[in-house]
Amino acid sequence: MRFMIIVKATAASEAGVMPEAALMGAMGTYHEELAKAGVLLDATGLQPSSKGWRIRYNAGKRTLIDGPFVETKELIAGYTLIQVRSRDEAMEWARRFPAPFGEQADGEIEVRQLMELEDFEPSPELERFQKLDAAKH
Repeated sequence: MRFMIIVKATAASEAGVMPEAALMGAMGTYHEELAKAGVLLDATGLQPSSKGWRIRYNAGKRTLIDGPFVETKELIAGYTLIQVRSRDEAMEWARRFPAPFGEQADGEIEVRQLMELEDFEPSPELERFQKLDAAKH
């Protein structure tokens, strides 16, 4: 089972404020523990939304929208991707996640399970994705 630990953005992360050394150390220790346990797949921070864009789909049309985006609470500042045996194990790792902007700062993480190919009904379309997945390994 794969889970994404999503770090929600704040006004500071959107302003490009870099984490302090103590926080970098705590995050490094946490991610080293994930790696030692063999559950870490990927982790990184994201640049502010001012360096990004969105594509909006509406009535068959695509519209490109440049950042920054106003609603900080809807933005992602970073993520950690883990692969564990159960939802409970993912919860245990998430509980240990360091406060993303420092112990005294407000912050929030969200944890979501990734869809797996096995979650879908068999179909020719699914077989195409299975072939792509097999080619990655």
